[in-house]
Amino acid sequence: MTADLKQLYKLYSENYIVDTDTRKIRKGSIFFALKGENFNGNKFAENALQTGASYAIVDEIEYHNELNTILVKNVLTTLQNLANYHRKKLNLPILSLTGSNGKTTTKELISAVLSKKFKTTATIGNLNNHIGVPLTLLSMTPETEIGIIEMGANHLYEIDFLCKIAEPNFGYITNFGKAHLEGFGSIEGVIKGKSELYNFLRTNNGIAFVNTDDPIQIKQSEGINIISFNEQEIKFIEANPFVKISFKGIEITSKLIGKYNFNNIAAAIAIGNYFDIPQDKIKEGIENYTPTNNRSQIIEKGTNRIVLDAYNANPSSMFAALENFHQLKDVTKILILGDMFELGENRGAEHQKIAEFATSLNFDKVYLIGKAFSTTNVKNAFKYASFEDFKSSNTDLEFNNSTLLIKGSRGMALERILDLF
Repeated sequence: MTADLKQLYKLYSENYIVDTDTRKIRKGSIFFALKGENFNGNKFAENALQTGASYAIVDEIEYHNELNTILVKNVLTTLQNLANYHRKKLNLPILSLTGSNGKTTTKELISAVLSKKFKTTATIGNLNNHIGVPLTLLSMTPETEIGIIEMGANHLYEIDFLCKIAEPNFGYITNFGKAHLEGFGSIEGVIKGKSELYNFLRTNNGIAFVNTDDPIQIKQSEGINIISFNEQEIKFIEANPFVKISFKGIEITSKLIGKYNFNNIAAAIAIGNYFDIPQDKIKEGIENYTPTNNRSQIIEKGTNRIVLDAYNANPSSMFAALENFHQLKDVTKILILGDMFELGENRGAEHQKIAEFATSLNFDKVYLIGKAFSTTNVKNAFKYASFEDFKSSNTDLEFNNSTLLIKGSRGMALERILDLF
């Protein structure tokens, strides 16, 4: 069968369930047979139907039948168009956020706060690209009162494209840092690319939440309706190791480490305050949020405390993490860093800067792991070309009463170090 967008939406609205993975088919879903470099979802359409999907969307005629598959020109485009159509039908407040660092943590904090009053639907994990954003929108139902959409990008015009799908009413940019330099080309490219969210809000009379302690944010948000916040209103108290802040006379102690998380918490407070979340509920939402999935997790191993921050890394987040780790008091500090990815031609220079900074802070031990870090020219550090080299030299990490920071890009999978204790 074939169907136009209105007909497809009618089928989708029977259950409001969309699936793209035949290993996770839910009964009554619509299966979208997406393609990738190494897979062709069309080949799995029949399997999706057999395991519970009501319909399958395909774009290759040999996988089409007249009963319960729908033939379209392009499955991905259809998914994106359906998501935008659904967004218009729901007509609810959508808050989108992007930035170089802290997107997912900030999104989780905002969700934790807003859900104290509203039925919220937020991006799951980091499904924040041209597939993840449509899937998040399509996970919303008529019961959803506020949607929170994380947007990721590694080159220009991606955020612009995602904004056209999600059509946010509100936006927040965490920061502009040295992330995805390979795609953006420079820090100026990063600023331009992330500011595409501001451009959309400016053109469509949206509202931006802006940290006015950041002069770049002030400049980039000119001409937009803004809700501002800064450290005069939301005050930083300490991060030793957990971030503690005060807001309107209330102290909030989070389960997040590092002063670099202060702005993430402050944004969630400002957004909660705008949407009239009671102060005690804002406090409750933030204090109950526990980081997971290798993002600034605190793990106790014997007498040691491990800060596992192995989900992502770039020069900006590395410097912030090292500065915070250096400020911890009265502990033995062990540093284990893994390579940073997607830096392009800046790769060697950026790793050298981080290695020099790390070894200048007089940590008790410094381990540098990966091809880029192993070629840096620094003293007072143990260097390994790969995780396997590190593992073979450190089959048993015998530290006592120490605090360890483990940080690297996702591809380094440094959480494997936990198995060595």
